[in-house]
Amino acid sequence: MIPKDPFMLLSYINTQLRDNYESLEELCDAMGLSAQEILDKLEKVGYRYDAESNRFSNL
Repeated sequence: MIPKDPFMLLSYINTQLRDNYESLEELCDAMGLSAQEILDKLEKVGYRYDAESNRFSNL
């Protein structure tokens, strides 16, 4: 289960991306998550996924 709080989610997703996955798509496929839901939730708190650095960072 992934965190519901957007800032805890941010930390969790970025850690997973750094340590285990080469892309958000790969992470979502492996964990059965919706990339769009994660993108939407984190954008609402000012974070956007950067594929080049494979992490979410401030807008």
